[in-house]
Amino acid sequence: MIGILGGTFDPVHFGHLRTALDVCEVLALDEVRLVPCHLPPHRGRPVASSRLRAGMLEAAVAAYPAFVVDQRELGREGPSYSFDTLTSLRVELGAMPICLLIGMDAFRGLTTWHRWRELIDLCHLVVMTRPGAEIPAQGELADFIRLHRVAAADELRQLSAGRLLFQPVTRLEISATDIRKRLAEGRSADFLIPEAVSRIINSEGLYQGKQ
Repeated sequence: MIGILGGTFDPVHFGHLRTALDVCEVLALDEVRLVPCHLPPHRGRPVASSRLRAGMLEAAVAAYPAFVVDQRELGREGPSYSFDTLTSLRVELGAMPICLLIGMDAFRGLTTWHRWRELIDLCHLVVMTRPGAEIPAQGELADFIRLHRVAAADELRQLSAGRLLFQPVTRLEISATDIRKRLAEGRSADFLIPEAVSRIINSEGLYQGKQ
C-alpha cells in the first residue's frame, strides 16, 4: 500500500514531512510518493520553478527511503489534476491500494476538485486531521463521508480504493506562505525547513523580495 502526497512544495517544509511520516508509520505504507504540482488548479502559480521545487524535495527526503519524489505532474501541460495523476498511477500499480493524503482544509474543498466524485474509485482518501478539527456534518460532503468512511487503517488494505479514513497527525502550524514571507524580509527559516532545503534556497537566491 502506498501513499500519495501532492502539493506545490514551494518550499517543502517540516509540516509536509512530519505529517507524511506520521501517516506512513500508522498505516504501515510501503512508500509515500511526494508529487510536486506543475500548475495548481486552486491557487496561483508557484514562485520557485518546477525544477527547483523538485530539487528541494529530493534533498529533503534523501535520507528517507520510504519517501519517493514523483515528477509525473511536472511533465504535463495545463492544470495538475489529482484525477489525472491517480489515473496514471492506477495503470502503473494495478490493484495495489493507493491512499491519497490530504489535509482537512483541502478535504473541505473537495467538491470543487476536478471529477471529485470519481477520485474514490481510484484511491482511498486519508484525511490528515489535527486536534479540534471538525468533520463536515452537512451537505454533499457529509453524505460522501457517510458512504465511504471507515474507522481503522487496516480496512484500507482490503480494497484497492473506495474508502475514507480520518487520520490524526502531529500538529505543526507551518506554512510555505509564511516561510516565503520570512525569507523575503531577510529573516531565517531555520527549524521550519530541512537544512538541505535551506542550502538550495540560499544558493539559488529563492524567495528574496517575493512572497
